[in-house]
Amino acid sequence: MNEPYLELPFFTNLLILLVTARIFGEIFERFKQPAMIGEIIAGIILGPSLLNLIHRTEDIKVISELGIFLLVIIAGLEINIDDILKSLKGRNIIISVMAFFIPIFGGIAVGYYFNQDIMTTVFIGLCVAITALPVSIRILMDLGKINSEVGQKIISIAIFDDVLALSILGVLLNIKDTDMSVMSVVKAGSISLIKLIVFISLLSIAYLSIKSVLRKGNYIQESLDNLVSFLKGKESLFALFFAFVLLFSTFTENLGLHFIVGAFFASMLISESLIGKDNLKSVETTTSNIAMGLLAPIFFAGIGLEFNISAISNIGLLIAVITVSYLSKIAGGYIGGTLAGLNRRVSLTLGVGLNARGIMELVIANIAYRNGLISTEVFSILVIMGVLTTLTTPLLLKQAFGRNE
Repeated sequence: MNEPYLELPFFTNLLILLVTARIFGEIFERFKQPAMIGEIIAGIILGPSLLNLIHRTEDIKVISELGIFLLVIIAGLEINIDDILKSLKGRNIIISVMAFFIPIFGGIAVGYYFNQDIMTTVFIGLCVAITALPVSIRILMDLGKINSEVGQKIISIAIFDDVLALSILGVLLNIKDTDMSVMSVVKAGSISLIKLIVFISLLSIAYLSIKSVLRKGNYIQESLDNLVSFLKGKESLFALFFAFVLLFSTFTENLGLHFIVGAFFASMLISESLIGKDNLKSVETTTSNIAMGLLAPIFFAGIGLEFNISAISNIGLLIAVITVSYLSKIAGGYIGGTLAGLNRRVSLTLGVGLNARGIMELVIANIAYRNGLISTEVFSILVIMGVLTTLTTPLLLKQAFGRNE
């Protein structure tokens, strides 16, 4: 039976949630940990798990959706399509494939062993398989290894993981409305896969067209600069950028895929060579200020509001998900690295470096939870897994690099 509670006005809730999330985020930043961990803890403290002061209302859900939207755009802006192609060249593809499919099958095996339904089982696998690119970049920067050979491999593999995971997410969300019979799943899955292929084909055409134009000169950048100079409204560049991203998001939604798939791939197309260094820096700064200053803390605190430790009754499932998330990802990087001809210590470092789930895993888990595809228990378990892997990866990776040297 739910305890009665006094629902505070929306802006009071928002004020308390934002201030508390930023305070806890700042504390964790001081200890060189991702701010998102502190923001999630703030939500847990304020929410039904402890103080029962704030609840995830429809208004907070809308702000969280905007937070997801901007976080995915930030992740996309950090990805260069040339880096994706690099991860698919030569022996790199072996590492990328092993680092994704060993964990996803490990997570699926856990779900199957604990008798979870098919969608929950697949989402456990997907959350175990993903690597959070923004978190990986931050960890490598803190360790001073961002430009090392191993660091660059970790980033390219993380890019491959994120792109593949979000593509699979788009397919899974199309399947959820079927009766889950084999024929229905195959039919819906095939249709959504065709839609995804159509979208990626159009994206590839856009990318190749952009590359072709850029070889002839900076026409796109010059045209953009002229248009921004002509427009009198403030932040015209930012508005044009978001119109471009929203166009892709609208297209993917009309295709039946999730809007973040369009946002992610659209932001990947935006590069320094396309719009210029200053324009890209302006777009990144404005997006980051809005996201990290307001929307992302609300999103992560919102995860804390929905996190429910008392909902976790299956301790075996919790232990299994955490154990498999560590072992399968490290094994995937290690096996992929050795098959690609890297020495064992470097391969182990790769596996350890890919272990942080962070932002992207929490985004996918939240989408699955909001769509009713996983229970509160499984959602809470995936939050714990995401937090633990993100907290421990910097220490483990530092030790792994130390052994290499």
